[in-house]
Amino acid sequence: MNREQLESKDFYYELPDEKIAKYPLENRNSSKLLTYKNGAIDTDVFSNLEAYLPEETLLVFNDTKVLAARLYFQRKTGAKIEIFCLEPFEQTVEQALTSKQECKWQCLVGNLKRFKDGEVLELAIAGTTLRASINEKRATDVIIQFEWEGGIEFSEILNEAGEIPLPPYLNRKTELADQENYQTVYAKNEGAVAAPTAGLHFIDSQLKKIQQKGHDLAYLTLFVGAGTFRSVKSAKLVDHDMHEERIVIDKATLQQLALKQGKIICVGTTSLRSLESLYWLAVKMKHNGNANESLITQEDAYQLPADFTWKEACEFLLQLLEKSGDSKIDFHSALFIMPGYEWKAISGLITNFHQPKSTLLALVSSWIGEDWHKVYNYALNNDFRFLSYGDSSILLK
Repeated sequence: MNREQLESKDFYYELPDEKIAKYPLENRNSSKLLTYKNGAIDTDVFSNLEAYLPEETLLVFNDTKVLAARLYFQRKTGAKIEIFCLEPFEQTVEQALTSKQECKWQCLVGNLKRFKDGEVLELAIAGTTLRASINEKRATDVIIQFEWEGGIEFSEILNEAGEIPLPPYLNRKTELADQENYQTVYAKNEGAVAAPTAGLHFIDSQLKKIQQKGHDLAYLTLFVGAGTFRSVKSAKLVDHDMHEERIVIDKATLQQLALKQGKIICVGTTSLRSLESLYWLAVKMKHNGNANESLITQEDAYQLPADFTWKEACEFLLQLLEKSGDSKIDFHSALFIMPGYEWKAISGLITNFHQPKSTLLALVSSWIGEDWHKVYNYALNNDFRFLSYGDSSILLK
């Protein structure tokens, strides 16, 4: 089917609330594992994952770390104002988190109508007072100016005062245990507002066991944004405005990727989008003759000529890094993967079960075709747990 004809209702299924996992299992890798290969579906346990990895697989992980990005202020009148920090404004995540006096963030603001222009909210925390004021109201977010004294970093303020932002569909308050449960064991680079949840099933001993079996591990960073939870509201799939996310891939990871064409399995849709976006970045740089390209739009993959192999794309980017002396590729992507997309990087996907009418379900459909109905019906009928804290699947062609 032509992607212009795809409708959001094509990616709908009935998800009863009792199928949504509100809490994780006590042992991360004791969750169920749905296995899919050549159209055949079966059930196992995640701790047996390595039994399904083809020889010499490269597993690619997103090592982003979730920010305690939700702050609660109180007006003098008593009204509570929730400020959810999405991403820094006019700064990198690293710059904003290490700021010691002020920074601006793109935010979602709860009870915004009570938060007046020119008003300064205060929160006593971490030996200082954090002040928040509205810098600009925009169509989809609010730019908030934060100021404080004391020479402490903004990351310390968030860790002390902020709350881990659980997905809205869990429909519960964040609890102390979520601070650990909603991070992968390999989380490293702070800046995401949602976890790369396919990775929540891994434990350190299993990662070591996977390597002992002859497989390799590679890490990249995609700073997951709140847009990942947005369902598709438009009737036509192509009319959905895909959110942008920042991706950072270092030279060592690029070298690993260049050697593993046809043997790459992504842990999660964020790792997958990162690699497929990386391919199109190389193509775009080559065809535009611009080594400073820094954005893949949601249309690029459907308009640019696919005249690199995966290995050639990685080697092209490595050559650019050699010339520039840079140590990493740093760019943004709004790549929208839907049925009709032509795959460049991956040979398999490890992922949880996604919301109806979501861009993530469209991505899964792009990978395994109409068999997504079979997979999801099987999961629903065999007591699999859905969404962020739910069970897992490995989907192989």
